[in-house]
Amino acid sequence: MKKSSTLTTTTSVPASPTLSAQTLSASKISLNSSRCGSTTGSQCGGSASGGSMRSACQSPVRPGSGCVDAIKAKREEIEMETLLEKAKFYTSVCLGTTAILSVFTFLFLIPFVVDPAISTIIADYDPVPVTCIVIDHIYAEGIKNCSWSSCREGCTSSLTKCHQLFVNYTRIPFSEWERNPRDLDTVNWDVSYTKFLINSEGCGYPPTTNCSVFARQYGFSHIGEPFPCYYSRAYPEVVIGRYSWENNLYHLILSLIIPNVLFAISIGVLSYWYCPCCEKACNKSSRVYAEKFPTKEDKLLCHSDEDDEMEY
Repeated sequence: MKKSSTLTTTTSVPASPTLSAQTLSASKISLNSSRCGSTTGSQCGGSASGGSMRSACQSPVRPGSGCVDAIKAKREEIEMETLLEKAKFYTSVCLGTTAILSVFTFLFLIPFVVDPAISTIIADYDPVPVTCIVIDHIYAEGIKNCSWSSCREGCTSSLTKCHQLFVNYTRIPFSEWERNPRDLDTVNWDVSYTKFLINSEGCGYPPTTNCSVFARQYGFSHIGEPFPCYYSRAYPEVVIGRYSWENNLYHLILSLIIPNVLFAISIGVLSYWYCPCCEKACNKSSRVYAEKFPTKEDKLLCHSDEDDEMEY
């Protein structure tokens, strides 16, 4: 009985090391297969023996493998998103600056272009030049003596020197007067001794407006000489020397359209990008701009992925 028990004991002892070795081998195989991932799963599952599976799974990741390609593609996608975010940021800055400058430009154009153009349209000047003659030219100096001026360089400057011209005009077209001149003493003037202005506002800016040249052209030695002028059909006592319906309308349209269109486009694009209402209307993501940047957890996860790649 002792011998049989001893024999049974000695024969049952080697079975335990054999089972533990198989279990260890299977655990190594499962660990290696989990490291390989989906890209190398075919290599791990295709081999039947543990040795071939171990050699396929424990081999280092090579540059041409699918894992590295996926990581590179992810990095390129992140870099592209970062580049797009930077471009969007700088574009937003430019659009915001354009919107602000458009507002100030429009406010600047209102007193210098828009208001004179509208006043000219309201005055309703006759586009056909009529015949005028200067009958008096007064040159004065001092603010008290210059209550008005036929020409002023700078519409906001104070008058210290002024040329005051008075004219008579008749509604006879100047082209007809040139073909058939008349005696000035026999002409029936429609309006006599009225103020004569260089334009509808009586002012301008160099180089288009030069009051010295204007005075020499119509006053001094040219008093009594017929010349073309434009009278207002709404205010017959207003007579000017320069008028063009096309140029007036052209400057008015440009001063109204360009600043307002630039402002509308800039605000529209910025609203489309950053306004939550616009994003919901367009079925876009409700995330704000700051949430699109990676968080600390994402950065740590990226660093851990890079460390795992270096270990492989």
